[in-house]
Amino acid sequence: MSKGLISERALASAAAKSTLLNYLKDGPYAARAGDPEICDFVLGNPHDMPLRAFVNALKTWVEPRDKNWFAYKLSEETAQQAVARGLRDRTGLPFEADDIAMTNGAFGAIATALQAFVDPGEEVIMNLPPWFNYEAMIRLFGATPVMVRVRADDLDLDVDAIGAAISAKTAMVIVNTPNNPTGRMYPAETLDRLAAVLTDASARHGRPILLLSDEPYSRLMFDGLRFISPAEHYPYTAISYSYGKALLTPGERIGWLALSPNIPDRAPLRRLIMTTQVSAGWLFPNATLQHAIEDLEAMSIDIDHLQRKRDRMIGFLREIGYQLHVPEGTFYLLPKCPIEDDLAFAESLASHNVYVLPGTICDIPGYFRISLTANDEMIDRSVEGFRRAFSEARSDVASSAAAS
Repeated sequence: MSKGLISERALASAAAKSTLLNYLKDGPYAARAGDPEICDFVLGNPHDMPLRAFVNALKTWVEPRDKNWFAYKLSEETAQQAVARGLRDRTGLPFEADDIAMTNGAFGAIATALQAFVDPGEEVIMNLPPWFNYEAMIRLFGATPVMVRVRADDLDLDVDAIGAAISAKTAMVIVNTPNNPTGRMYPAETLDRLAAVLTDASARHGRPILLLSDEPYSRLMFDGLRFISPAEHYPYTAISYSYGKALLTPGERIGWLALSPNIPDRAPLRRLIMTTQVSAGWLFPNATLQHAIEDLEAMSIDIDHLQRKRDRMIGFLREIGYQLHVPEGTFYLLPKCPIEDDLAFAESLASHNVYVLPGTICDIPGYFRISLTANDEMIDRSVEGFRRAFSEARSDVASSAAAS
C-alpha cells in the first residue's frame, strides 16, 4: 500500500498531544471553560483585566512613525538591543544584540532551536515532568525525545540520569527553569554538575551538545530569589523566553531565542537562526510588539500579589490535608492527589466546580496542577470544593479498605 496522506511525524506529534487536547476539547472542562461559576485553575490564562501599562504601550506603538512601520520585520535591532541589555544585567554575561533572535513567543524560539540544531533521527533529552509541548515538537521535527525524570525527593534535576541518557545521537538537552509544573528553580550546584556532564559528553562524542534553557518564568521568582540561568554555567547554551508569562498576555506572541556569548564562532549560527525562522514559517513577532519591546521589558504582573496567592492556597490546601511543596517560581502549584488516579480526582473536583490540570497530562501522574493566575475571588470560592473532594476521596479509600 502506498504511503497515506498524513505525515508519520505529524501523527507521532499528535499522539503526544492527544491527552491534553482531549481534556481541553472533549472533556468536562471543554463544556465549562469560560463559565463564571467555575473556579478555573487549568491554564495560565488571565482572570483579571490586562495590565494597563501593556495596553497603553500597544496604543503608543501602534501609531506609525514611518511608511515601513508595519512592513516585513525580521528581528528589529532596537528590540535586540533592549533584550541584550536586560540579559547582561540579569546574568552578567556580555550578550550582544546580534545574539538575540526575536520570535513569536517561546513556542517560536523552541521551534527555531529544534530545527536549526537538531537533525531528524537525533535525540533530545527532556526532563519529566515537562512543559507538555516539548515531546510533540521534538517528534514533529523528526527527532527522538529521551525522557529523564527529576529526583522524586526534591524535584531537582537528576544529573546522573541525564548523563546516563546521553548517547552519540544526543544533539540537545532541554531544561525548563523555573519548571512548569513543579515551580523548581535548579540551583547553581546542580547546574555546575550538569555543565560538567555535558562538557565531558561533548568531548567524548566529538560534538558540542546544546543546552536549551527554556526560561519563560525567569522573572516570576518568589521570596526575593535571584534567578540563575544555566547559561551562566555552560557555554553551549541557548535561552528561550516569552513575555506572555511575566505580562500575563499569552495571546500576544512575542519572545526571543538568545545564543550565549560564550559560544565560540557565533556569526554563522546567528545567520542560520534567521534563515531558519524565515523558512519555517516566518517565526518573528509582529511589528507593533517589537516596537514596544523597551516598554515591555520594564513591565511585570504584581509578583508580591502572586506570592500572596501562592501562600494562601498552600496554607488552606495543607490544612485540608493535601501534600505539596513550595514553588520557588512560576505561577503553579503541584499538589499530590489523595488517590492514585489523578484523572478521576480531577473529575471529582470538577463536580464541585473546581477545574485543575491532571498530572497525567504533565507526565506526573498522581498529582494535579493549579494555576495561580486565578483571581482572588475564584480562589476564595474554591476552598470548599477542594475540601469536599478531598474528604470524599478519603472516605472512598476508607470504604474500599474496609470492604477488602
